Amino acid sequence: MADTAIAEMPNRKPRASRRALKDKNPSGNSANILAGKVSDAAPSPIQTPSDSNPAKENHESLSQTRTSPKKSAKAAASKKQAKQKKTQPSSFEKELEEMQEKLQAMKLEKEKTEELLKEKDEILKTKEEDLAMKGREQDKLQMELKKLQKLKEFKPTMAFPISQPVQDKKKKGCPEKKRPAPAYILWCKDQWAEIKKENPEADFKEVSNILGAKWKNISAEEKKPYEERYQAEKEAYLKVTTKEKREVEAMHLLEEENKQKTAMELLEQSLQFKQEAEMENKKTKKEKDPLKPKHPMSAFFLFTNDRRPALAAENKTVTEVAKITGEEWKNMTEVQKLPYEEMARKNKEKYMQEMEVYKQNKEEEASNLKKEEEELMKLQKHEALQLLKKKEKTENIIKKTKEEQKKKKKEEMKNVDPNKPKKPASSYLLFSKEARKALLEERPGTNSTTITAMISLKWKEMKEEEKKGWNEKAAEAMEAYKKEVEEYNKSAAAASTSVN
Repeated sequence: MADTAIAEMPNRKPRASRRALKDKNPSGNSANILAGKVSDAAPSPIQTPSDSNPAKENHESLSQTRTSPKKSAKAAASKKQAKQKKTQPSSFEKELEEMQEKLQAMKLEKEKTEELLKEKDEILKTKEEDLAMKGREQDKLQMELKKLQKLKEFKPTMAFPISQPVQDKKKKGCPEKKRPAPAYILWCKDQWAEIKKENPEADFKEVSNILGAKWKNISAEEKKPYEERYQAEKEAYLKVTTKEKREVEAMHLLEEENKQKTAMELLEQSLQFKQEAEMENKKTKKEKDPLKPKHPMSAFFLFTNDRRPALAAENKTVTEVAKITGEEWKNMTEVQKLPYEEMARKNKEKYMQEMEVYKQNKEEEASNLKKEEEELMKLQKHEALQLLKKKEKTENIIKKTKEEQKKKKKEEMKNVDPNKPKKPASSYLLFSKEARKALLEERPGTNSTTITAMISLKWKEMKEEEKKGWNEKAAEAMEAYKKEVEEYNKSAAAASTSVN
């Protein structure tokens, strides 16, 4: 039995089954080769120093031969994934860097766009402000235009005073209005005819010289009637002139007062018109006096005030609240209405008392205003009177100075010697005398002003050669005048020495 068992041992072939298994299922190396074929499409993994150890590889291959083919395939796949994961970080980092660069570029672009948007917003704001300003200005201009158009419609309802000029009595031959002639001229008028008879060949100048010499030799008794006559005429003349001056001044004052009155009336009317126009433009309510007591509420309104909060809690609108309260008030009995009516009556009594106090205060304010206005008027009148007095004083001073000047002139005229030679006429005056005579003969009845104008035109149009004759005549007269002045001065000096 034992021998048979020993003989049968080699016939078992236990390793044959293992070889069959190896033929059917690939070994670890063959699995690795197959995995390499599959992973040819993927990028080749970079071998790390730990993977390049040959001892480890052999050990792994030996261990893989013992494992089942399914497990070896899974292990190969997991190794492949691990190797791929090891190789992936390098490409991922590159992508990360690229993304970060893009993000930074986007941030910069975003900042730029935000700055541009801010600038655009500021520009838009400025434009809106400008438009708003322009709109306000246009509104103001339109308001002013409306006011001006309204002012064009203004028509005063007052009558303007017509200034009546004072009649000039000089024009219509009033004898009292003529300035009185002095005593010497009155005496000359009486003596002129006699001296002309005595000296028929004497001209105006010679006659006046004779009269002047004779007036000096006349006694005071002979001069007295002429001086008295002159004084009487002067008094009458001054009476008339003073009366007329007073009338003229009074008329001027009246005109000024009327002008002031009309101006004030015009101002008042224009102000009223402007106020009305502004009220029409604005169309606003009248300003209420804050001190004036408010009108009390009726019983119905008191009831609605009590009911409103409850209805408002139910989300009722204003119109619905009004309708509901109106219907409820209609359906209420008189007993239910009584408390509200009593409250309304008490409020009304209180309002009436407050109104009486308010009216009294208003009357007191009005009376105070009137008193202030009266006091102001008194002050203004006092100031006006003071101004008038100052004006009268200045006028009196001016009158006195004028009278003094006149007296001085008269004294100088009295002291002037009538025998003193007078200045001769100029070339133009010599020409005008002859030209006037010729023009009056040619055009009788023409005014003196037109004649003088024609003479001046002729003189301007004349050439220097034509003017030469007139200039020579004037020069000759001037030389004669100078000689006469020399002789007169000599005679005056001799007379003064003889008197001394």
